[in-house]
Amino acid sequence: MKNHKDTCDIFCYDEEKVNRISQIVEKQEFLNTTDIFKALADQTRLKVAFTLTQENELCVCDVANIIGTTNATASHHLRHLRNLRLAKSRKEGKLVFYSLDDPHVTALISMAMAHAQE
Repeated sequence: MKNHKDTCDIFCYDEEKVNRISQIVEKQEFLNTTDIFKALADQTRLKVAFTLTQENELCVCDVANIIGTTNATASHHLRHLRNLRLAKSRKEGKLVFYSLDDPHVTALISMAMAHAQE
């Protein structure tokens, strides 16, 4: 039986690849991206966000009923998504409607859910 290790047995690297990719990595802003993944790492918040992929917009009461929580819980998670600019809201009378703020967020959630089903 072979002993599988997670590291290379010798230290060598492709200098051209390392230099090229290092320059790309240095130019990236990772903080906003990590915030997105942190927000979606919470199961309830991911449910809320996934729910918003199913309609153009939903009110807080709709979301609460769909995911089986209180309005306060749904509102808390929706507000968190809005504060991270993943969702947006609008008030109409006494109701607050939420929608995802960016098609990239919708695509990310849809792809993640599809991947999890495979």
